[in-house]
Order: sequence, then C-alpha cells, then structure tokens
Amino acid sequence: MSLFGTIENSTWEVIVTDFRLPKAITAILVGSGLGISGLLMQTLFRNPLAGPFVLGISSGASLGVALVILGSGLFGGLFATALATKWSIVIAASLGSFLVLLAVLSVSNRVRDTMAILIIGLMFGSITAAVVSVLSYFSSAEQLQQYIFWGFGSLSNLSWSELIIFAGIYLAGLVLSILSIKGLNSLLLGDNYAKSLGLNLKQNRFIIIIATSLIAGTITAFAGPIAFIGLAIPHLTRQIFTTSNHKILLPAVCLFGAIVMLICDSIAQIPGSDYVLPINAITALVGAPVVIWLLVRQRKMIF
Repeated sequence: MSLFGTIENSTWEVIVTDFRLPKAITAILVGSGLGISGLLMQTLFRNPLAGPFVLGISSGASLGVALVILGSGLFGGLFATALATKWSIVIAASLGSFLVLLAVLSVSNRVRDTMAILIIGLMFGSITAAVVSVLSYFSSAEQLQQYIFWGFGSLSNLSWSELIIFAGIYLAGLVLSILSIKGLNSLLLGDNYAKSLGLNLKQNRFIIIIATSLIAGTITAFAGPIAFIGLAIPHLTRQIFTTSNHKILLPAVCLFGAIVMLICDSIAQIPGSDYVLPINAITALVGAPVVIWLLVRQRKMIF
C-alpha cells in the first residue's frame, strides 16, 4: 500500500515507503528545525551572524563522532567495536552535544551578559575543533574519509524507527520555541525593556538555549552538521515578511526552511545519475545567492 492507493510494483513500493518518504520527512524536519534554531539564536544574541551552532552544539556532536570514528587511531582498538552500528554515531553525537550543552548552561547561570555566552560557546567550538584535529592526525585515511563523509551531512540514512525518535525530540524543542515567543519579542527591544514587562530573563534565556540545543543537537546527531540553513533562512523570512514579530516569523521560518531543504535535496539528486551531491554544498550554493539578491533588492536588512 502507498499513501494514494496500491503500488503494483513491489520495488517502487520499497523505494517510496522505505527511502523517498523518510528522506522527504527528514528534509522537512531538518530545514524547519535549523531555521527555528537560527531565529532563536539571532534574537537571543541580537546578532545577525548568529546561527544554530554558535553555542558549540555542533562542535560537541562532531567531537563525539570523531572519538568513535577517529579514536581507534589514537586509543587502539578501544573504539573499534563502536563502528559496527550506526546507532553508535548517533549516540556519540548526542552525548557530545549534551555535554557541551551542560557546560553552556552552567556558564549561563553565572554570567549575566548574553554576549559573553556567545563568546564562550565559540570558545567551546575552538576547543573541540582542536581535539578533533589531534584525533585526525593519528587516524588512517579510511577513518578520515568516513569522518569527512559524515561531515557532509545526509538526509537519506534514517529508518522509520530512527525518524520517530528524531521527530519526538524535534517536537519537544518546537513546543519550547513556541512557549518562548513572547520573550523573544520582548528581547528585540533590549534586556531593560524585557525586564520592565516582567520577563524573567534568566528563565527565558534558559528555555531558548534548551530549545535550540534539542533541535540543533538532534539534527546534527541524525543528519550531520548541515550548515547555512540556520543562518540564512531567518534573514530570508524577514526580507519577505518585513516583520520582527515572532508570532509570524516562527511558523514562516518553519515553512521556508522545509521548502528550501526539500529544494536543495532535489538538486542534490543529480538527474539521470546514481550520484548524490553533499547536501552541505548544495544548501550554500543555492541559498547564498538568493539571500544576497534579496538583501541587494531590499537595500537594507530587517532585524
């Protein structure tokens, strides 16, 4: 059976139900999730260059995967058995992003300045990148190739069971994002204005960080570190709707993020060929010119 009736060819049924449909749903979740995460971070830090991975979440996930894939080159056979299952990479990425999240949250409770959290997140990213470099130095060419391929990002590796777990964590982050809409609108005019409205800045910041970490960390764990979408989609949405109201921006970012990711995935599937281009390369090649064109056309950036 299919969504629209019976598929006579069993091969087509397998392709649609076990490959095409999960891949399309993954693209929708990844695109909308990265768009939401980018919007939350740009509003929280009031920085147009902030993206979903500025807190070091992606770097932590990359470190976890590097320990699994590249670690055997430095620690011998300790991590060799972990390569046998795909779930080991997902779990390693999740643990890495979770540990970085704990570090960021512990810092956020002690630091009042939001920009300091941004800088600390970038420093965590630098530390993890340095550790990955050391692991890479002691790794074989085969291990490096496997790690590089993971870094390209992929939308086609999820089964239905993995997709259900992915969607469940994504929905939890989405609910937290919706609950923080009022706080996000208040932050646009500064911390003092938000305090005058009775907003608990520390609690609101905590919710935003948790929501971003849940969504971005899960996406990195299941689909790899997909760049550009989280940075560009919020700007693209603002240029089209010319508003800063998150009641409008949040659903619009979900929609545009999903559409752009589906388009990029379609382009990555080279027609008439068995090759699939890295999704990371396509997102930047397709998306960047569009954002540049919109900014030039509008002649100003709405933020």
